[in-house]
Amino acid sequence: MNVTHERPDTFSLESAGRNYETISALSPTTLSIKQGERIAIVGPSGSGKTTLLSLFNSTIQASSGKITVLGNVLEETSGKNLKKIRSKIATIPQNHALVESFRVWQNIITGQIGERGFLGNLIDLIFPPKSKILKIHSILERLGIEEKLFEKTSNLSGGQKQRVALGRALYQKPQAILADEPVSSVDPARAENLVQLLNQISKEENITLVMSLHNLELAKAHFPRLIGLRNGKINFDSDPEDLNESKFKELYTLSEREILNDGEC
Repeated sequence: MNVTHERPDTFSLESAGRNYETISALSPTTLSIKQGERIAIVGPSGSGKTTLLSLFNSTIQASSGKITVLGNVLEETSGKNLKKIRSKIATIPQNHALVESFRVWQNIITGQIGERGFLGNLIDLIFPPKSKILKIHSILERLGIEEKLFEKTSNLSGGQKQRVALGRALYQKPQAILADEPVSSVDPARAENLVQLLNQISKEENITLVMSLHNLELAKAHFPRLIGLRNGKINFDSDPEDLNESKFKELYTLSEREILNDGEC
């Protein structure tokens, strides 16, 4: 008898939403993302993409509903337990969030701060164990920039900095990666390469990948599941092959009122 095991949820929302005073950034939403899934969140500015990612990594709290991350209900989790959950979720922000004066290896080693704490991380920044330098070199080799190990981060190109940010996420040994517009500052060729690389690594390591993207063609080409957001609501949640062009056009066609109120959330 064949026994199939359903993959556990990495993230799940049950009627979870987020308001900023009288403004609804994300309407009450219900969805689940399984371990190892690769998902692109698409939609215009102000549609709620960043808000959704921020709810997943618990940098903001839901105004309503329930959020579960790695089997833990966030509303019932705090202190060390919340810190432990966060250490398993790597984030790649749009602006890299790298320390320009650091060497590349120093920026990557900060990926362990959730596990090692501030003091442990500070010690490793000053007196790095050889084993950790070798591990970082191995990650950089996988990303194709191993020669930049001791390079000052400020000397790198935008594409190289984005790979360092990815390296920092991988050093964390995450169960999930949340990437917020990670290729917005690089040219189309490098953007394609980085998205492809992230997908490849996520598949090989069974890492849940959730990425917000403005580039719809990249999302359609590389992700088996697309979530379209508009005005803080899910417009679609589907395999890209099941979506027609009119659905995508509807997502990005703003009304006059929406244009006047446009702003990223």
